[in-house]
Amino acid sequence: MTGGTGLLALNWACAMRGQSEVTLGTHRHGARLPGVNSLRVDLSDVDTLRRQISQIGADLIVHTAGLTNVDRCEEMPAEARHANAELARNVAEVAAAAGIRLIHVSTDHLFSGIHQFYAEQATPEPLNEYARSKLLAEQWVQQACPDALILRTNFFGWGYAGRQSFSDWIIYSLRAGRPLPLFDDVFITPILADALAHAAHALVDQGASGIFNLVGGERISKYDFGTHLAAAFGLPLELIHRAKVEQAHLHAVRPKDMSLDNSRLRQAIAYAPGSLETWFADLREQERQGRREELFDAVFEAP
Repeated sequence: MTGGTGLLALNWACAMRGQSEVTLGTHRHGARLPGVNSLRVDLSDVDTLRRQISQIGADLIVHTAGLTNVDRCEEMPAEARHANAELARNVAEVAAAAGIRLIHVSTDHLFSGIHQFYAEQATPEPLNEYARSKLLAEQWVQQACPDALILRTNFFGWGYAGRQSFSDWIIYSLRAGRPLPLFDDVFITPILADALAHAAHALVDQGASGIFNLVGGERISKYDFGTHLAAAFGLPLELIHRAKVEQAHLHAVRPKDMSLDNSRLRQAIAYAPGSLETWFADLREQERQGRREELFDAVFEAP
């Protein structure tokens, strides 16, 4: 897995380490997880990456690496293009040349946000540099590796000390007694990272390729996501208050509706998406079993 110190890769590794041999490909930082291998990889050089992938003996590459800070992408479009599109193309070229299956993780930010439940065939209308770089990545990946599986998604799960997820931010803020503004005019179709990983592997087992919306089935505002999560964890709802995205004065324009239609996914693998209520219970159980503490210290400064 590329992006081995990212939120998705770490949770994906935890979800799959009991079923497969997992290697986290890292770059600037190191990662340590019991039952998971780690290897520093160079995504910027195709020849070096080809040798490293051969060394691992991988039969599946999951590409999660990228620059996800939307405002930074807006300020530094060349960096966004490199991190999100050029590196993805390198990985796709290596996978295609070696005959290795590839999962490329994309985003739900690709549309204007004036509609609901965007399907895979909807015409992208990116509003910012992050979305433009991720759309370019999809195009280049499909050109370099036509059999790639491209997943548009929005996930949540436990993060680590240097990087909080959306659900982390809500939980930690409320546990600390901090007031929490959440947008009631921005909509998503989130999925628990573990559920995403299991569904992705089911698609691979079916030989699926092309673009799939791998998301939950519930369209929900970020405000309602926060109140439901707080209720599931027994946290104070009175600390959460409604906000509008315009009030945040964000540098990059965001789509207000990022909900995706998962019909194609459900047809491909007879997928019955779990409910947010179930996934929040799973997230709480993960904490009870030590996932939060395990991931909190999983990323370290590499020598």
